[in-house]
Amino acid sequence: MATKLLLVQDVENLGRSGDIVSVKPGYARNRLVPTKVAVFADKKSLRMQARLQEERKVKAIQDKKDAELLAEKINGKTVTTTVKVDHDGHMYGSVSVNDILHLVKEHLSLTLEKRFVHLPHAIKKTGVSEIPLRLAEGITANFSVKVLAEGAEEEEAAPGEKEAEAAE
Repeated sequence: MATKLLLVQDVENLGRSGDIVSVKPGYARNRLVPTKVAVFADKKSLRMQARLQEERKVKAIQDKKDAELLAEKINGKTVTTTVKVDHDGHMYGSVSVNDILHLVKEHLSLTLEKRFVHLPHAIKKTGVSEIPLRLAEGITANFSVKVLAEGAEEEEAAPGEKEAEAAE
């Protein structure tokens, strides 16, 4: 027995503003209607549907522009972090989605939402990892996170300096 609702706001994994959806009665009664994310679909609310869909189209165009700009800024970039490792080279802990968000904000001065980062599991090995992003309106982007061992950062910086001196 499903309840028909008109979504007033976008709901992840359910629908967009202006959509009529069928949900279980408890979800409608306890979550969607009290938080004013949806209203019961009756004649009055169905008249509201056209207005909500028009507003959603305008918002979708703006969201897509914003997502394309963000993708352009972050695509192909690399952020670097250092972690503690034991004598065998195994990391203590891992680099999680929250750590990645903090690194992007710190190094690239960009703010991402946690739901944009699609990392199947935390990074538990040193090296370069490709991070896929799924931004608003289906826009995708990728960037890299370079995880270095705490002592390796000086070793890796030294060859780069030598190559720069040799070029001069």
